[in-house]
Amino acid sequence: MEQENEELNNEEDVLAGFDLETSSQIEVPQRLIDQVIGQEHAVEVIRKAAIQRRHVMMIGSPGTGKSMLAKAMAELLPKEELQDILVYPNSEDNNNPIIRVVPASRGKQIVVAHKTEARKRIQMRNTLLMLLLIGIVGYAFITFQWLLGIIAAAFVFMALRYSTPKEEMMVPKLLVSNDGISVAPFVDATGSHAGALLGDVRHDPFQSGGLETPSHDRVEAGAIHRAHKGVLFIDEINMLTPHSQQNLLTALQEGEFPITGQSERSSGAMVRTEPVPCKFVMIAAGNLDAIEGMHPALRSRIRGYGYEVYMKETMEDTPENRRKFIRFIAQEVKNDGKIPHFDRSAIEELIREARRRSNRKGHLTLKLRDIGGLIRVAGDVARQQGQNITTSAHVLAAKAMARSIEEQVSDDYIRRSRDYELTVVEGTRVGRVNGLAVMGTDSGSVLPIVAEVTPTQGATGTVIATGMLKEIAQESIKNVSAIIKKFTGRDIKNMDIHIQFIGTYGGVDGDSASISVATAVISAIEGIPVHQDLAMTGSLSVRGDVLPVGGVTYKIEAAAKAGIRKVLIPSANMADVLIEDQYRKIMEISAVDTIEDVLTHALVPENREGFLTKLKNIAAQRTVKILDTPLHNPAV
Repeated sequence: MEQENEELNNEEDVLAGFDLETSSQIEVPQRLIDQVIGQEHAVEVIRKAAIQRRHVMMIGSPGTGKSMLAKAMAELLPKEELQDILVYPNSEDNNNPIIRVVPASRGKQIVVAHKTEARKRIQMRNTLLMLLLIGIVGYAFITFQWLLGIIAAAFVFMALRYSTPKEEMMVPKLLVSNDGISVAPFVDATGSHAGALLGDVRHDPFQSGGLETPSHDRVEAGAIHRAHKGVLFIDEINMLTPHSQQNLLTALQEGEFPITGQSERSSGAMVRTEPVPCKFVMIAAGNLDAIEGMHPALRSRIRGYGYEVYMKETMEDTPENRRKFIRFIAQEVKNDGKIPHFDRSAIEELIREARRRSNRKGHLTLKLRDIGGLIRVAGDVARQQGQNITTSAHVLAAKAMARSIEEQVSDDYIRRSRDYELTVVEGTRVGRVNGLAVMGTDSGSVLPIVAEVTPTQGATGTVIATGMLKEIAQESIKNVSAIIKKFTGRDIKNMDIHIQFIGTYGGVDGDSASISVATAVISAIEGIPVHQDLAMTGSLSVRGDVLPVGGVTYKIEAAAKAGIRKVLIPSANMADVLIEDQYRKIMEISAVDTIEDVLTHALVPENREGFLTKLKNIAAQRTVKILDTPLHNPAV
């Protein structure tokens, strides 16, 4: 009882006694590393990696702070003397430009000096040429050989114009400039093609006739070169081609990488510079599937000379973490610079939403990019209304406005399914169950499941499931046969069991529909109707135990939108239910531990008393063979 009262008090005081009127009272840290919340392990790793200049790979869901940590590492790197990189023409081999490294800001001065000298030479050459032409034309006028003089002047002009070297062609190019930069450079190379990542040489359509661009002037630095002595960040690293990953590995190992044309059909492919310095710290990031798409040697290099970090998706809902979350709200308002601060009621509503999106009792979500989007929309609503403070009303309006695509699709599907009676929420039906599923990461949907039993046409019975079932869903269907034998006593070798998932155009993944499938099949075999104002979700073991699943909050809300008023969920998930108040008032949520509990709630037998007795006997004798007696037989 004391624990219940404590939870109630915490629910009433969301800010846990924190004296706060608006988010403007919160001091925002200056350094990015101090602004990161909930990722204590990742922050510790980044601090250590920055001191030792180690590579890091961060794996986790989008929006958990990977790019922010990468930027923070650039601030933490030990202070070094940054460098500029220049590329010079090579008089001996035009296709092998020379690379020179100078202290930062010095490169710009060198280029300016060369350009000034080149302009002086051009001016002197033009002056001499002009005097020569005037002399030729003057001599022609004196000797009255005007036509010959004009021809001679034109010939001399053309000869000198195209035979003398161009001074501007000898001016070096500033490849990488760190002029005015006091911290280590940070380069985001996410989604870069080979040329943008590794450097490239531009194609030159004019390769003769004195119009060609010098080779060194066509050289372009890649992200790896611009990140020299800084941080190179690559998100979704598995999207890089194997060729790019291999070259990236070479750059990591050698600390330098020559620039050449990335297109073998371009004239730039003939140009190859001297090795260009690229001693960077790499931060690789991605989802869990990024590990599978990575070059094994590249990942080995990171593991051998750095760290691997898994980003957390939730943090415990403690007073300390709530204060960190409040600071995050203040940070978002400050960084946006266009929205008003949030008052106490708005902050409380955002904390409730963070709890809800965590999908776990006693946790707050760390998918902060999505929360940041909600904060900005709420601020926009307040600004549109001419308010100087964002309130809970604005947050609630933002939640309705800033729904995800999956949630909008789910709501649209629910409305259309009701119009065409694909979703039935009244009365009873035999062999039909309203299951529940998750769309994307933040929305649910009602998943009607229909089962029918027919005499087998082959040597043995089969279970046939349709609806684009993926691997895990197919495996869960196989467990149904064991449950059928146990609860009906029937031998399915004489029957074919057809299971249809209605409206699953995107396929079905996971096993959270297991109890729905089992209930539909048992209903079809025994001819017992199922309540249609009820929906259910839960995984099922071969022994009939109901196992926990994910996304129960979104599933329950989807059922409420569809007009369903009762939901069955695993007992282990009861603590994860964080539905909004508008749905809590109209929904009846029942916890189930076994398939017997599910059948008790869902089926409508003729002899309910005998039916319940049968279920009790099954629960008491889980390993005893069940006789071939229909569940609705009055003699039971």
